[in-house]
Amino acid sequence: MSMKKNNARILLRMLVFLLFTTISTTLSAQEKRTISGYISEEETGEKLIGATIYDTVHRLGAVTNEYGFFSLTVPDEEVVVKVTSFGLTPRFFVIPKGTNELNVALTEAKELEEVVISAQDGQRNVESTNSGTIELQMDKLDKLPVLLGEKDVIKIVQLLPGVKSGGEGSSGLYVRGGGPDQNLILLDGVPIYNASHLFGFFSVFNSDALSQVTLIKGGFPARYGGRVSSVLDMRMKEGNTKKYNVEGSVGLIASRILVEGPIIKDRTAFAFSARRTYIDVLTLPFQEKEQRGGYFFYDLNAKIHHKINEKHHLYFSSYLGKDKAYFKGTNDYTNGSEQITSKDESQLKWGNAIAAIRWNYRIHPKLFANTTLTYSQYKFNIGYNFEETVSGNGPDQTTEAGFEYTSGINDWGLKSDFTFIPNPNHNVKFGIGDTYHTFKPGVNRFNSTEQNNEIDTSYGSYFQYAHELFAYAENDQILTNRLKINYGLHFSVFLVGDKNYMQLQPRFSGNYMLTDHSSIKLTYSRTAQYLHLLSNTGIGLPTDLWVPATEKIAPVIADQVSIGYNHEFLKQYNIVVEAYYKKMDNIIQYKEGAGFLGSATDWQSKVEAGQGWAYGGEVFVEKRKGRLSGWLGYTLSWSERQFDGINGGERFFYKYDRRHDVSVAFSYDINEKWDCGVVFVYGTGNAITLPTQFIGVATNPITSAFGSSSVGLFNEVNDYRMPAYHRMDVGFNRTKKVKWGETVLSLSVYNLYNRKNAFYLFTEAGNNGTNKLKQVSLFPIIPSISWKFKIDFAAIKNNKESNENTETNE
Repeated sequence: MSMKKNNARILLRMLVFLLFTTISTTLSAQEKRTISGYISEEETGEKLIGATIYDTVHRLGAVTNEYGFFSLTVPDEEVVVKVTSFGLTPRFFVIPKGTNELNVALTEAKELEEVVISAQDGQRNVESTNSGTIELQMDKLDKLPVLLGEKDVIKIVQLLPGVKSGGEGSSGLYVRGGGPDQNLILLDGVPIYNASHLFGFFSVFNSDALSQVTLIKGGFPARYGGRVSSVLDMRMKEGNTKKYNVEGSVGLIASRILVEGPIIKDRTAFAFSARRTYIDVLTLPFQEKEQRGGYFFYDLNAKIHHKINEKHHLYFSSYLGKDKAYFKGTNDYTNGSEQITSKDESQLKWGNAIAAIRWNYRIHPKLFANTTLTYSQYKFNIGYNFEETVSGNGPDQTTEAGFEYTSGINDWGLKSDFTFIPNPNHNVKFGIGDTYHTFKPGVNRFNSTEQNNEIDTSYGSYFQYAHELFAYAENDQILTNRLKINYGLHFSVFLVGDKNYMQLQPRFSGNYMLTDHSSIKLTYSRTAQYLHLLSNTGIGLPTDLWVPATEKIAPVIADQVSIGYNHEFLKQYNIVVEAYYKKMDNIIQYKEGAGFLGSATDWQSKVEAGQGWAYGGEVFVEKRKGRLSGWLGYTLSWSERQFDGINGGERFFYKYDRRHDVSVAFSYDINEKWDCGVVFVYGTGNAITLPTQFIGVATNPITSAFGSSSVGLFNEVNDYRMPAYHRMDVGFNRTKKVKWGETVLSLSVYNLYNRKNAFYLFTEAGNNGTNKLKQVSLFPIIPSISWKFKIDFAAIKNNKESNENTETNE
């Protein structure tokens, strides 16, 4: 207990020292003033994230936060500022002495050459302390080809260096040697626990509902905690405060729609989007009436933003998504004088539900606060029910039986975040929060009824509860004209049962400008993760179990260092070269022979704790402007694991270890109507374990008559490589302006040259004792078409007024 108290005292002293140094710097500044306000888009009223405001006289700048707020301290004299944001026309303002507030609305850049296609302003990236961070703008990614007409943000993220997919069609993210559970996936600040639809082929994120996506692979700021490999921070659209807007698309397997507009003009706005597949509807005419089955998924996003006044803003965000596969069958037959009717029904369901209420408060021109209440739920359910009725000889006799398995996790969270900007040399962020976890690792329920005898049995791991408390502070500080650093501390406490864990997690990143357009960055971060994911890769279903750290299973601790070189040239190209090393402790994996099937009552006895290592280098070359835009990414990496009870205690390559990864993503504007996109990916095959030989085993003399039995013998874990994965996708888009808005017809070809990539491999014992290696491939060449529309009610109104004026003049 004394050690915990000492750690808390150390944390408190560090936080007080950090705040004291920045406040004292503020008090020593004389004859200064702070200009603060919001930067938004003129057409929609949407707040702009990452917009810059720059004092051209004194060469001082600021960047808007995730709510479009900025604070810039300048000398108390007349200044000229330049306001810029991606793809929007820059504006200049002369701000007289004594003015402390500036709210700016930027308009869309009309010239083709001015439109920023990529995610990030190159010069700002060079000067920032952020390392391993890439920002994406969703409306600039429509030109890339997609699978089955479904634009998927996760598929775009998988094209970035340092990020790997789980395999063909997978929406999993494996960042710098980490597992899929080690990614903090946030939607408006709320964690998403399962980000996949259709058994991993699509993600749960409707890209039409998103305004910005930020991926952080290393150099984590202190404000983030809870995961050890990456942060994927996504922000939903706030809604158009100026006018109503409707847009949507129709694809081969799904359709989507987005509706947004003002409830009270310039004060309250909403955005609602929906997406649903219709695979179940399309297959219905081809099914027998007595045997019906299907599959579908849907997503619903909603957000409301209310401006109380210039200082207070309220937000409500929500998401609901679900997958369901089902089968219903009826069978009637006779057995002598008996009439027998049997019915069976099975279903597989999983989904997420999240909600958030947040309050923004500008306490002072230099101090911004954000308080958020969040809820997140993930639930998985599989069930089977059988009913049989026998009639004809006396009273009807009915037999019923059923099975159900459920697992999931619920979170309630409350946090307050503050941004304090005393002057342009300091940007301080600090906050506190608590998350209350409810775990349901797995409950099996059996029930049966026969001749009025009922049996109802449940067993498994019921609810487990835990608190995850945290506090953090960080400071982005300019030391000299060439040196900038970000330093901070994330402190967390995990309370589960009678066990308490406390972790101090220091964070540091530094940027040294070699020239005006190039820099070197160095980062170190320690991260802690109190949640584990028990992944069952054998049955191909979303049966992963979220479980907490316990007295027996410690939290994952990771230390990562990186060094990188950034260079911006010709005002439109950016190159990033980065090397990293990461060490992970207390990662868990099922023991050899253990897995999901069976009882989950004592999952702790089924897992093995061990270590992990990940290291490598990344190259990211980006072209941001012009008719041709896009990026080239390359990753050279190693990822290893070690468990005392697996592979004889020796190190082995992680399943998703890939030595080489190449990704190319480019788009080209042919003219005002046509554009095209090309994606090419290449990756070393995944590491897998295959039997080296088969041996016969003693069997039941009766069953052996139907064929010999054998078992496979294995050498080392993951000692075999699948064939290299590569493919090329192409797409064309035709944009057409119409009186009521705009339409876009998209044609895409997935896997252009029909590469038969391995989905999985397996071996069979041949008749002569030799092994046969067989490959299962998933996606051949797949053409697709989709149609997108956007209704502009302002244009409809203007056309109507124009026609009325014309008739009046006549």
